[in-house]
Amino acid sequence: MNKPQAARPTQHASEKALEDVDHNAIEPPPVPRRDIPDGAGRIVFVGAGPGAPDLVSVRGARVIETADIIIWASSLVHPDMVARHKEGAELIDSASIPLEDLEPLYTRARDEGLVVARVHTGDPSIYGATAEQRDLCRRIGIDFETIPGISAFSAAAARMDVEITVPEVSQSLILTRLEGGRTPMPDGETVASFARHGATMAIYLSAARNKALQEALLEGGYSPETPCIIGYAVTWPEEMMFRCDLAHLSETMRNHKLWKHAVVLVGPALADGPISTRSHLYHPGFRHEYRGADAQAHADLEAHGTRGVYHQNSTNPDTKGNS
Repeated sequence: MNKPQAARPTQHASEKALEDVDHNAIEPPPVPRRDIPDGAGRIVFVGAGPGAPDLVSVRGARVIETADIIIWASSLVHPDMVARHKEGAELIDSASIPLEDLEPLYTRARDEGLVVARVHTGDPSIYGATAEQRDLCRRIGIDFETIPGISAFSAAAARMDVEITVPEVSQSLILTRLEGGRTPMPDGETVASFARHGATMAIYLSAARNKALQEALLEGGYSPETPCIIGYAVTWPEEMMFRCDLAHLSETMRNHKLWKHAVVLVGPALADGPISTRSHLYHPGFRHEYRGADAQAHADLEAHGTRGVYHQNSTNPDTKGNS
């Protein structure tokens, strides 16, 4: 049974005011937490993260360690992720079975009050093929819940120590895949059309068609000098990371034979080196609920906008407020 979570350590007056509102009397009311009775069968979709077994959440690891049945894909999930199962747990490798073969397992879990850890690579909400499994759960009448995981784009950004939303450079992230493959894309969703925004893009499931990917990104308006990051098997023992400009994206992937298990990040925010702007949040001239603004810094911010890591007329790095 879900336990009530503790409130934030500090709350601003505007947040505390929420406690005085009867939200259930207003349309639409809040979506309630799913309360699964103790002993009831349930399916738990667990985000296993990008690969490394210690990058699963504490909550996800606890479910895997206590589950009666663990369903995981050996082609995508590190075996150490499911190694700490309880004695007697049933392990099912889903790499070679269709959705229809899961129905008897889910039905048995419903009838016998079993917990199934359905372990998915990355985050289950991104290319996780979980929507149809939830429909199956609803159809047969078994409860389900989802535990998020770290996606490959996030792991790749962390590995390369970049921020994908640099102020005044890119404040958006587009997750997509190249159209024209075996899985059809909806009308209007193309890499070139998304590239026209100039935002940061994370592109999945497109490594085998890297030349077409590069051409679509250039067609969409990214310059040939746009920074790219390629992550192969991010956080796995065989991990490889690459930096290149867009003009050499396909060449880099082809030369290193990166046909699968690769995520591509593209966008001007990924440039290596000092940033040209900084976040408003930690700028001394920016006022918010928990901090006042320095008057001179505020005037400077209003007149000139944010400044980068280095002052123009100084060789000393400004290490404050750069997050």
